[in-house]
Amino acid sequence: MAKNRIKVFGNPVLREKSSSVKKVDNKTIKLIEDLEDTMRAASGVGIAANQIGVLKRVAVVDTGDGLIELINPKIIKKEGEIEQQEGCLSFYSLSCTIKRAEKISIITKNSKGKKVKINAEGLLARVIQHEIDHLNGV
Repeated sequence: MAKNRIKVFGNPVLREKSSSVKKVDNKTIKLIEDLEDTMRAASGVGIAANQIGVLKRVAVVDTGDGLIELINPKIIKKEGEIEQQEGCLSFYSLSCTIKRAEKISIITKNSKGKKVKINAEGLLARVIQHEIDHLNGV
């Protein structure tokens, strides 16, 4: 159970664009496990690899329906728009109103290296978009 220190606002790694994962291997699987442990220890619903100092396009989310692994996620479709309050593990207790797509479709890989399509709406769509922003250094 590896809990990592979460990088906080001001740390330059949060503004760097993460590089793609070339091959899903044991190192990638260990990163996913570390991300999950760190996210759960912080009572979060999502975390990106750069939030623990790793510049790889990997994130995990769990909004209550089980863990979703995101490796090289890419949004392929957006629908609607909604403004809602949003928090972030890298910004402590700060929350802001952010405008995001209400529904999205993404292509990503899982820890088996299998390409999967995910259709998400509501909180799940919001969290996935938030984590992809992190991976893009936003």
